[in-house]
Amino acid sequence: MSLKGKVAIITGGATGIGKATALSLAKQGVTVVINYSRSGREAEDTLKEVEAAGGQGMIWQADVADDEKIREMVKAVAEKYGRLDILVNSAGTTNFVPLEDLEGLLEEYWDRAMAVNVKGVFFCCRAAAPYLKESKGCVINVSSRAGFTGVGSSMAYAASKGAAITLTKSLARALAPEIRVNAVAPGIVMTRWVEGREDHIKRGSKDVPLGRACEPEDVSEVIMSLITNAGMITGQTIVIDGGMYMR
Repeated sequence: MSLKGKVAIITGGATGIGKATALSLAKQGVTVVINYSRSGREAEDTLKEVEAAGGQGMIWQADVADDEKIREMVKAVAEKYGRLDILVNSAGTTNFVPLEDLEGLLEEYWDRAMAVNVKGVFFCCRAAAPYLKESKGCVINVSSRAGFTGVGSSMAYAASKGAAITLTKSLARALAPEIRVNAVAPGIVMTRWVEGREDHIKRGSKDVPLGRACEPEDVSEVIMSLITNAGMITGQTIVIDGGMYMR
């Protein structure tokens, strides 16, 4: 599938998996809208890299948990470019709390994880749906292996990512046949989230069959495949963890 001339919104597009995906799409001729919540400087830097790679796009600040702001963003993008073809829900949040520390898992951590990792995905999909139906576009949600295993940065994070996997299935049903909705579920990914957390990295990537933890580009590669080479796949979640899930 040729992507040249298509338009994509990437939430959490300033860093990590979102950034890697923005660059991959830009290299294929996609106009990329880099959404961010707080990483303004990083979003500007990512846009510069997109442009240096021969791509084009813009940045847009909006918290995905704010339905009104997300509706404004999607409408503005569609009006500016005349279309919307791809939505990548890469924005996410967590607080690192050991599973056994039940008292340490504050209510505010639960609220924020659910607001961003679940409701934010829904808000973005709902706002984008009318435009994606017109273009027969697709949605890729970035979930996590934690959504299957229950093991991750916190219990709230794992629960929210499990909910995102279920939400992917529900949206795939609701938006078919015009829009395909799939998800990816990475294990440990070497982003700024895990910087300085060597114990977390070790626990999440020990004895990986393929010998290493994921890089953001490993995940964006699968996202690109789901966009371009998966015309009959919807409602699926692909685990990307070097084989750790088998263990």
